[in-house]
Formats: sequence, structure tokens, C-alpha cells
Amino acid sequence: MQEKLRYIDPHVHMTSRTTDDYEAMAAAGIVALIEPAFWLGQPRTQVGSFQDYFSSLVGWEPFRASQFGIKHYCTIGLNSKEANNEALAEQVMELLPLYLHKENVVAVGEIGYDDQTPAEDKYFRAQLELAKELDMTVQVHTPHRDKKAGTIRSMEVCLEHGLDPSNVIIDHNNEETVQEVLDRGFWAAFTIYPKTKMGNERMVEVVRQYGSTNILVNSSADWGVSDPLAVPKTASLMLKRGIARADVEKTCYGNALIAFGRNGKMKESDWLRPGAINQTKLYNDNSVLRGQQPRVDSDKIQ
Repeated sequence: MQEKLRYIDPHVHMTSRTTDDYEAMAAAGIVALIEPAFWLGQPRTQVGSFQDYFSSLVGWEPFRASQFGIKHYCTIGLNSKEANNEALAEQVMELLPLYLHKENVVAVGEIGYDDQTPAEDKYFRAQLELAKELDMTVQVHTPHRDKKAGTIRSMEVCLEHGLDPSNVIIDHNNEETVQEVLDRGFWAAFTIYPKTKMGNERMVEVVRQYGSTNILVNSSADWGVSDPLAVPKTASLMLKRGIARADVEKTCYGNALIAFGRNGKMKESDWLRPGAINQTKLYNDNSVLRGQQPRVDSDKIQ
């Protein structure tokens, strides 16, 4: 009997999701995820709000995920949309080194362009230099408008700053951008949304045409209409449409581990030999439970 597939979602904004989503993701086979820093739907107005948000990505969210056996990693950066407030951006840049060293931070991200303004370019470049200085992976957000030109520009800036393409994940690709990204040696990540970006039917055809090398599937599930189960659902559809199991494993698990695991903080042993789940534990006096019977793996607790 074949072993059940495991999944990594390498781009999902769990701050915006309920604890029920963690429960459903674990049941669907998601063993690890990466949560990129992003904007919250409205502008932050002071640096303290960034500090509290980054702290939640290295504190509360890893705890919440662990209560369901999921390993939580994150990327930390100044999102492109918020780079346009330059006075605040300067303060955030001073914060970043304090968080990039944390144990679950696997990359600088998500950074890049939104409207491709001079301020976005300035802070994109500054964060690429920070990633170089710290020898960290970079996760790049490509713009929703003028997608192809913005994607090409993002890669050219990365190369201009001397980054190794194999240490840069270019996210939110589509059929228009994938060839350029792969030809230049970058990782090509695809966001599966129910209504916009890539649908999972389209993703199947991308893998059929381009194969599985350097391709990652993610959900980017956030506060909008999105699906935190997009990765396992897409994997299931790939198998139904005749994509080889090895290609499904690479695009929905193995490639994410390689792309984000270079600094040694993200390791397969983290979930292959997990610690016991004990839902009686608290984080700053908070529990993920609301009256239900806690799960306690007593046979694993020493």
C-alpha cells in the first residue's frame, strides 16, 4: 500500500485564518507551512503594529499550528504595498534584523513590487541587500497589474544585486511568466485561488507542460476569498488528470522543502519525528480550545 502524500503549503497567511483551518489542513495531510509577512487589508500607521505582527509570526502562530501537528515557518519583510509610506518604512527596516534571526524564519519576504513605484523599488533593493548580508533566501511578491513586466523586472533587480536565482522564489506566477522564471533559474511558485490567479485546473496543465522542476504550489490563503486546502486539492486533481505521483510530490512538497530549507531552519525531521501534541498547553495563558476535549498524546509524552 502506497504511503499517503504529505504536503507543504509554502505561502499561506494563517494570521487571517481560523484555528479550524489548522485542524482541516492537518487532516488533509499538510505537515508544514510557510507564512509570509504581508499587509493586513488596511495600512498600518505605526512601527509598533509591525513589531506586534512580526512577533505573532514567530510566537503565537507556531504555537497554534503545533496544537494540530503542523510545523509553522515564516518569512519576514516589508511588504511592497506598505513600502510607499517611506517614513514608516525606514523604521520597519530597522526592525527586520531583530526578527530575521528567529528560529522559524526561513526567508526575507514577501517583498517586491505592487504598483512598481520608486519607493517600492528602493525598499525592495534594500531588503535584497539585507538578505545577501544574512545569506538568506528571498520570497518575491510579483505585482497583480502588469504581471509579466513586473516579474521580469523583479528578477533583473535580483540579478543586479548578485543574488543566486536558486535562492529566490518568484511567487504568484501564471502561464505568461513561468517560462521566463524557469529559464533564468529561479523558483516558480503558483498561487491557487478559487476565483482569481491560477485555478487548480490551470495548474495541472502548467505541470503537464513544464514538468515539476523548480515549481511550487501554494494557497496564499488570506482574509479574502481563498482556500487553505488548495495544495492538497490541487495534488488530488493532478493525480486524477494523470500527472505522475513523483511530480505531484515535488510540486506540493519536495520543492518547497529544498527552496526554503537552505538555511537549515526548515528540516524534514521537524515533522517526520514530531513531538507529542498536548492541547492542554497554553501560550501567554491562551488556549486554542473552546470547551472541547483536549488532545493529549500521552503515549509520546516522556
